[in-house]
Amino acid sequence: MNKMIAIVGMSGSGKSFACEILENMGYQNVYFGGIIYDKMKEEKIEITPDSQKEFRENLRKKYGMGVVATLLLDKIEALSKKGDVVLDGLYSWDEYKILKEKFPNLIMICIISDKNIRYDRVNKRKDRPFNKAEIIKRDISEIENLAKGGPIAYADYYILNNEDKESYRKRLLEIIKIQERGNE
Repeated sequence: MNKMIAIVGMSGSGKSFACEILENMGYQNVYFGGIIYDKMKEEKIEITPDSQKEFRENLRKKYGMGVVATLLLDKIEALSKKGDVVLDGLYSWDEYKILKEKFPNLIMICIISDKNIRYDRVNKRKDRPFNKAEIIKRDISEIENLAKGGPIAYADYYILNNEDKESYRKRLLEIIKIQERGNE
């Protein structure tokens, strides 16, 4: 059976780096935020941090907290038949439950970093930068309105990403090896 890994964590923790490493190992990436962008473009809504937040929250209010996973199920299933899959940006507990029921082999890896390190990273990134006040607002919104805490608390594995990228990469590869031994 092909592997399926969901990468979870708060903004700026380093989820994209884990996905990049896994993609280089042959994993197919499913970016959860991409479906939000696609739906916003379909409805001709300008994509800004505020419009994204409002759209994400309204979509979940209307269709339930697991809507993003539900919208992506067919794509994830098709990719999982072809090879290993990494899920980038699973947010809510409901998304996790939907996916775990459909894909019992799903594991979650949570990337964690100290808040000030995350805030600094998010402020400096080229794509979707936020200042400290904006990222604090986003953190609180994601915890309160998107049920993001459940998957983070219930992850199968954790990577502390406060230091160098090599330590991070080493821990991720260690987790992959543990999974491979468990599937033998």
